[in-house]
Formats: sequence, structure tokens, C-alpha cells
Amino acid sequence: MSTMELKTMRAAAGMGDATGADWVSLNARQRCDEASEFEQELFKRIVAQDDAVMALSQIYQVYLAKMTLPSKPLGALLFLGPTGSGKTRSVEAAAEILFGDSYAMVKVDCAEFQHSHEISKLIGSPPGYLGHRETRPILSQEILDRFHTLQNKLTFVLFDEIEKASDALWQLLLGVLDKARITLGDNRVVDFSSCVIVMTSNLGAREMAEVTEGKVGFTRRFEAEPELDARIERIGVEAARRKFSPEFINRLDKIVVFRSLSEESLRRILDIEFQIVQRRALMSGGGNFVLSCAERAKDFLLAEGFDRRYGTRPLKRAIERHMVIPLSNLIATKQIDVGDVVYVDVDETGQELCFKKKPCSAVMEWTQSISGGRGGRGGSAQPLAA
Repeated sequence: MSTMELKTMRAAAGMGDATGADWVSLNARQRCDEASEFEQELFKRIVAQDDAVMALSQIYQVYLAKMTLPSKPLGALLFLGPTGSGKTRSVEAAAEILFGDSYAMVKVDCAEFQHSHEISKLIGSPPGYLGHRETRPILSQEILDRFHTLQNKLTFVLFDEIEKASDALWQLLLGVLDKARITLGDNRVVDFSSCVIVMTSNLGAREMAEVTEGKVGFTRRFEAEPELDARIERIGVEAARRKFSPEFINRLDKIVVFRSLSEESLRRILDIEFQIVQRRALMSGGGNFVLSCAERAKDFLLAEGFDRRYGTRPLKRAIERHMVIPLSNLIATKQIDVGDVVYVDVDETGQELCFKKKPCSAVMEWTQSISGGRGGRGGSAQPLAA
């Protein structure tokens, strides 16, 4: 569009205002269908972390609208919060929704870069140094673009536990966050303008746990308390400002502090984990059966698997120990047939789970529908029946 055409459009807009012409109100909060679907699928997978879901959804909406800057990454987010609160899982879920695979991203474990010389693993060694042209850089353009599809030409780049990395990595990221460019050891320039950069950290986690003591786990937590949420967020942001330089913090689009989980949130996570167990059974070949879980069994797993210090990871271990391993034994010994309904309950002692089955070939159609919808956008299964 020429400068004259732009001036003409501005003059017309001003004339409409001067003559009292009607203006049509617009809804700037509305999402397009693709971004709305992406957001809904994220909410199905990520529990009680609305700020993180909204931040990822907004970045995707800007990407779809093609309003991104060519000299900036699509987004630069810092996820703070205690271990097991879903920081890494949020990025994995976003990749799973858009590309059908939770591993369709570039993940950098910052614990492997605690010394400055290890940065060469990211960008390669410069000419004259040992390893030049022998080590494939992790942040090459080929690796960044390998998950692109015709519909989504973006990449999630995750720097996990960024606080454990050397200062050299933070300095390296300054150029990436500011200009979306990085120069490799062989002088090739890598473009990060189509990347969503997410950094996770446990900074401030101990202080957050002290603040929410008695308000997590099985003690009722008033999640609507604005003062408590604001205090937790302030602790996380202050911890990040103490750790990172001002120029690093100033290059971030948003700092998202993950909240502690209530009992209701943990139950929702437990339902999601049951769906994963069901899909694993369908993928096993000999496990085409339907799981149904009693409320007592859910209470047992929650009591066994939740530790306020470690988030939801102990819950996943409890599901593996008390449910997946026994189910594996039942499948391997052919005690479960195709089409059975397997009911999970607590035994008379209340110390372990027990399993019962009811032959029902009619459920095959249901299991096939779940298996056919696995993976990709809109492919998540519904929660298992209680």
C-alpha cells in the first residue's frame, strides 16, 4: 500500500467520525476457531494453570493472524513454580495438540550446561577449536524446522530448569530473545522468528510452599483468594529478578507463576492419567479393554501418590505401582480378554487395589472410537467412568 493510499484511508476515517457515521464495535477478545480449539485442548490437558494456557493461546492467535515481528521470536515465556506443577507438561501438551506428538519440540536440559565451555553443544565449536564441524549443534536451523507442517510452521523451544545453566547460556539467549538470531560456530545464522521460547525454573518454590502451607493437598485451598495468588506471583517474580540480569528479564514477554494444586485439581489430573493408562492398554495389542474406577480407588491413589513438596510426580508413580504393574500382569497372563470391562476398586484391607472384570464384547466399538481419536488435535479421550 502506497503512502498516498494510506493517507486517503486515514482521511476517510476522520471524515466518518466528523459526520457522525455509525461505528461498529469489535470484540478484541474473540479467538479464531483454530486458536479457540487449541485453547480448549490445552485446558483439557493442563489443570489449574489458566495463566499458562492463556499465554500460549495468545501467542498462537498472534501467529495465526500473521502479526508477528520478523525480528522477534513468536513468544518468550518464563514459567516459575514448584516441581511437579506442570511447567514442562504445558509445553509438551501444546506440541501434542499442534503436531500430534508431545516430543515435537526442541528441549534443552539446562543442567547439562553448567559450565561455559558446554555452550559449544548448542552452537558448535568455532574454527580452530577441537570439535569444529564434528559436533552437530542442537540449535541448528534444520533441527528447529524439522517439526514444521503445512499448517503450523512454528517450533517450541524449551529451556528446562534455566536457573541451573551457566551465565554463558543466559548471555547467549539475550541475542535470541532480542533479535531472534544466533550465529553458530561455523558462522551460519539461525532464525528464531518462528519459535516459541519457553524457560522453566523452580526459583522461589520453597518460599511459595511456605506461603501455601496448609492450603494444598487435601486441605481446602481457597483458589479465589486474590491476595494469596498475588503474593505467590510476587515471590516468583522477585526470585527471578534476583537470579537473572535486568536485561534478561526485560526481554521476556511474560513471567507465568504456576499455582499450587487443590484436591479437586488433583482429581482432574488423576482422570487425565487414567486416560493415558487406557490408551496404553489399547496400544499394547492384547489390552483392548475398558477401565472403570471406583471413587474409593481414586481416593486411595490420591492418598498414596500426593506429596506437597513434589507435586504430581508421586501421583504418577503411585499409578504405575498400584495400577499399571498389576494390569500388566493381568494382560501377560491372559486373564483379561478383548472387550472386557475391568473394574478397579480397593480390597477389604484398604491397603491395595483389587481388579474385577465383566465380559462385554459390546464395548469394542467404544474402545475403537477412543483408539481412532488418539493423538493430534481434538483426539483426547473422555474421562473414564467412575
